Amino acid sequence: MARHVITVQTSLNPEEAFDYMSDMRNFIDWDPGVSSAVMVGDGQVEKGSSFDLRASGADLTYVLVEFDRPKRVVAEANTPRLRSYDIIEVEAIDGGSKVTYDATLEVKGIFKIFSPIMALLFDRVVAQAEEGLRKALPDAERVS
Repeated sequence: MARHVITVQTSLNPEEAFDYMSDMRNFIDWDPGVSSAVMVGDGQVEKGSSFDLRASGADLTYVLVEFDRPKRVVAEANTPRLRSYDIIEVEAIDGGSKVTYDATLEVKGIFKIFSPIMALLFDRVVAQAEEGLRKALPDAERVS
C-alpha cells in the first residue's frame, strides 16, 4: 500500500476550493499522471457521481462515495488489480482555505508483489501532483 498526503492553503474560499477539487475532471489541470478525465453521465457533481480517468496508463472509474460540501469528498476506484482511495478535505482559514489531499493506492491479489515498486512510482507521481496543485490553486502554498 502506498499513501501520500498533500496539504496546501489557497486564497479560494472553502466552497470554491471544494467545488474545484471534488470535480475530478479538474485533475487533468494539476495531476500530470492524469491524461484524461471525463464525468460519466450528466448533472452536478454529488455523491454517487462517477469519473473515468486515465491515470499513469491505467483506466480507472472513480465514484464519489462521500460528499459533504464544502468539507469532505471521498473518491474510490476499484479494479481487480488495485484500489485507489482519495480523501479531499477543505477547511476554512483566514484569507481562504486549507486543502488536504490524501491519496492511497493498494495493490490487490498476486499483484501485491509489485507493491514496493508501485509505492516508489506513486510517490514520484504524487510529488509532481503536489507541485501541479500549488500552481493550479490561486496563491497556493504548501502547509507543513
